[in-house]
Amino acid sequence: MNRLFFLILLFLLTAACSQSDPAAFSAKDLTTKNSAVQAKQDFPANPKITLSAIGDILIHSPIYHDAQTTDGYNFVPMFKNVAPYLKNTTLSIANQETMIGGTGFGLSGYPAFNSPKEVGDALKASGIDIVSIANNHTLDRGGKAIQQAISHWNAIDVLYTGAFKSEEDKEKLRVIRTAEGIDVAFLSYTYGTNGIPVPENKDYLVNLINEQTIKTEVKQANQAADAVVVSMHFGEEYQRMPNDYQKELAQMISDAGAHVILGHHPHVLQPMEKLQGKKGNQTLVIYSLGNFLSAQEETYRRIGGILQVELEKDRLDGSISVNNPAFIPTIVDYTPFANQHAGTDFKILPMHTSLQEEVIPEQKKVFEDIKNHMSQWLPELRFPSP
Repeated sequence: MNRLFFLILLFLLTAACSQSDPAAFSAKDLTTKNSAVQAKQDFPANPKITLSAIGDILIHSPIYHDAQTTDGYNFVPMFKNVAPYLKNTTLSIANQETMIGGTGFGLSGYPAFNSPKEVGDALKASGIDIVSIANNHTLDRGGKAIQQAISHWNAIDVLYTGAFKSEEDKEKLRVIRTAEGIDVAFLSYTYGTNGIPVPENKDYLVNLINEQTIKTEVKQANQAADAVVVSMHFGEEYQRMPNDYQKELAQMISDAGAHVILGHHPHVLQPMEKLQGKKGNQTLVIYSLGNFLSAQEETYRRIGGILQVELEKDRLDGSISVNNPAFIPTIVDYTPFANQHAGTDFKILPMHTSLQEEVIPEQKKVFEDIKNHMSQWLPELRFPSP
């Protein structure tokens, strides 16, 4: 009897242990599960950085008169309201349209610009890491003004590209090595120099658009860095849509392997889109970033913006993904002088923060138009605001 009772009890215990219980693990099962969880936690995520880009810094004479102080020039207050957006990304780039040759050459506005060197100080203080200086005004005041400007960019530790002090300087690819482990190369080119000939044997003074050169240099940049950003001074002034040549050049640059293309020169905003390069790379192109700071008065020439985009590096194959594009429209505000084409108190404002002030007539309507305009080929484009 006792033996029968023991056998029945043993059978019941064995059956209970054999039932499936998702919460029950053997010692081996538990060790395996913990190892898998730990491995997942230890595997590093893909590194990411963010890039900000702004358009034309076009220093007309009313702007530098407004910035004048008793002992020089101070442009920092003009950037006060937008500086936080430039500082909150890993890297920031600006299109410095006018040479900062300084007062030694005599300051001047349109049509042959020469700006105070303190413009560079303000960009540096506002978070700019690199400037593109290849544009149609690069040669406005000649090679000496370029050399002076470059000396100041070097003095304040802001990288520059598109115009150089020597052939040796030009041969040095501009690469910023980030702490996140993503190296970014910057290239810059312009369609021309307003008819001013490049001095003989001094091609290094400005990078002109040449398709074969661009293909070669983008390829070299891809070999030296993870991501490639190309600034292009192209298009037609005051046209809100890119022309066919801009689109053809952008696709060619994408096919060469670039990841971001920044357009300048039209002085108004043109849309952005994503392209697919022949190498399988993603390329974000904004055909024109518009004016960021200028004294041009027409409504759409007062509006620019800050492009922000995330660059993510795949740890396995090293490829770069271009993610989460965002755009912050900005507007140049100033107090006009009565019956004159000049003003004072110049400042750049994010449009979403100036809606109550109505800097321009029907600003809310214009703001919505800008958002629709910029996202028409890129529906996922975000317009962040507090």
